[in-house]
Amino acid sequence: MNNIFKKTAVASLIGAGVLTAGIANADEHPIKLGLLLPYSGTYTALGEAITNGLKLAIEQQDGHLGGRDVEFVELDSEANPSKAPQNMSRLVKGDNVDFVIGPVHSGVAMGMLRVAKQTGAITIIPNAGLGAATNELCMPNVFRTSFSMWQNSYPMGKVAYDQGHRKVVTITWDYAGGKEDIAGFEQAFTEAGGEIVEQILVPFPSTEFQSYLTQIASLKPDAVYTFFAGGGGVSFVRDYAASGLKESIPLLGSGFLTEGNAKALDGAGEGVQTTLHYAETIESEANRDFVEAYNNAYGELPDTYAVQGYDTGMMLAQAMYAVKGNTEDKEALIEALSRVHLNSPRGPMTFSDSHHPIQNVYLREIRDGKHNVVDLAYEQLEVPDDACQL
Repeated sequence: MNNIFKKTAVASLIGAGVLTAGIANADEHPIKLGLLLPYSGTYTALGEAITNGLKLAIEQQDGHLGGRDVEFVELDSEANPSKAPQNMSRLVKGDNVDFVIGPVHSGVAMGMLRVAKQTGAITIIPNAGLGAATNELCMPNVFRTSFSMWQNSYPMGKVAYDQGHRKVVTITWDYAGGKEDIAGFEQAFTEAGGEIVEQILVPFPSTEFQSYLTQIASLKPDAVYTFFAGGGGVSFVRDYAASGLKESIPLLGSGFLTEGNAKALDGAGEGVQTTLHYAETIESEANRDFVEAYNNAYGELPDTYAVQGYDTGMMLAQAMYAVKGNTEDKEALIEALSRVHLNSPRGPMTFSDSHHPIQNVYLREIRDGKHNVVDLAYEQLEVPDDACQL
């Protein structure tokens, strides 16, 4: 891909009337940010953290974007894919938002992307990790400020091999997100010369792991790589430690295995290594300032979800400054978004031609209930996007 093709795609949407001007006089109306995030149910904490990070970024701009006031329109996605097209349409056509920010859940993202294609609404994904959003289903008006499942798991494959592991068992839930994650690890590990002795798929969302742990013990691998998240991640890490496997077979995983749960794991999580694009202990001025500001504002330390929301706000601030607050010229606005360079709390961040973040991925280890950075697992990793036709 190249910028000529990208600009042509944007221009064709404008010529077809798909990207419509939303505000007639840029200085008279506030910028409307439509937040389609989970504010109830299992993923509530993630939606709230993203919202908190976003609002902190806007507050640091004195509540303005490109010199204009900001209005937040919050809509509960309920993490329900079937409601995603209707909810997205409500924000775009009913509330006339300038930007849609969401979702958390990849299934919801699929429904949102259909409406984004139909309407040309500028959409920024602050979490959902399905790779297709910035590959097969990429489009000029869709950006991601988070990650893909592959981007966080691929670096761990090389790390595992470099640590001396040659035979590994992978285990995850039998669903798209989990399989996409372990595929990244397996690709890098086998490319380096390692062997996957068994891939175990657990029915989703079961947290009954005992029989699988017995199977792992009988296989005697050098290490185990896993993707589980939320309560499932907590259960697996605890059960793995209780089984005694942790003492002889190191547990490796995607960062979401322990993200947001490091303290809740108590001693079971100590020593578990994961790869992710953020850790609260990153030693940089940008991260120290962010952690302090977030803690002062919300009384807690930020996590990956919070930094993704924050970077979404900083991305908007930089792009809106570049276009002097003008949201009528969609081509110029999309171009400004694509050229954003952030000195993020997570490290330097730019965007590929498919609008996916190019970012660092860190090797983290839980010590005393915190994700301590052990090393830089991969510097400025760009995801494969050969299927993107921008």
